[in-house]
Amino acid sequence: MLFLHGNAGNISYRLDKLAILRDLGANVFIIDYRGYGRSEGKPNEPGTYLDAQAAYEHLTKRLSLEPGGIVVYGESLGSAVAVDLASRTSVGGVIIEEAFTSIADVGQRMYPFLPVRWLVRNKYDSLSMIGRINAPLLIFHSRDDEYFSMRHAERLLAAAREPKRLVVLRGGHNDAFLVSEQIYRDALKQFFAGRV
Repeated sequence: MLFLHGNAGNISYRLDKLAILRDLGANVFIIDYRGYGRSEGKPNEPGTYLDAQAAYEHLTKRLSLEPGGIVVYGESLGSAVAVDLASRTSVGGVIIEEAFTSIADVGQRMYPFLPVRWLVRNKYDSLSMIGRINAPLLIFHSRDDEYFSMRHAERLLAAAREPKRLVVLRGGHNDAFLVSEQIYRDALKQFFAGRV
């Protein structure tokens, strides 16, 4: 599994989730984007995409893993990075958690009186890319997410190809996987077993 984390923090903030994934038998490769954790540089949209591509190439070229054996997992901001990567490469599956359709959609909701779509530099437009993914898709989203409404997940699901599944969780943006841990674990087990 290639794990692409969200905006806040770094890889050390994901230990609870990594423990669950390890318990389920996943081998996880997690990275910090440029400007996160101990990675040098400044983060931006093209840079995060390049970082994910470099990680994918490390797995497929340096470690000689088959692309069909790689599941790309993205949470929050990482969901957009995962969707971009999976829309351009061959992967065995995609999991996104607490995803959003685009930065412009998020910004427009927060600032309806501003021309947000014209002002944003980083677009992270998952909605326009998700339909190009040719792999099973699992979406986790909480009805209680304080940042991104369920509407984001529903729109992404509608735009994606089959096979696809939306699993609804309870809990906040950063802890729904723990608040709804059994639902989360069960859905991952099914996904890993080859069923969306």
